[in-house]
Amino acid sequence: MSGFRHVVLFKWTAGTTTGQQEEVAARLTALTGVIPEIDTYSVGLDAGVNPGNHDFVVVADFADRDAYAVYRDHPAHRAVIDEYIKPILGERAAIQYDL
Repeated sequence: MSGFRHVVLFKWTAGTTTGQQEEVAARLTALTGVIPEIDTYSVGLDAGVNPGNHDFVVVADFADRDAYAVYRDHPAHRAVIDEYIKPILGERAAIQYDL
C-alpha cells in the first residue's frame, strides 16, 4: 500500500453531548463529497471499552502529502473545524505518516 495517512484524536470539553459529536461526524463525513483528494475517510466516537481513551477519531488516507495538504487547508474542512470542533475541543492529538 502506498499513500499518506492522517489520524486525529479528540477529547471534548465537559458537557459535550452525543448529538454534538454526531454532528461533527456528519459534517466531517460530508467532506468526502467536497474534497476529491480524500481517498478513504473514517470517523467515530469512542466505544467506551477502556477508560482514559480519547472521545473521537478521524482516520483519512490520501494519495500523497500534497493531497493531504489540499484537505488540511480546504475552506470546507477549515469551516467544520472552526464551527463544530473548536467550540467543544478539549484536547487534540494528531499524526501523519507515509503508508
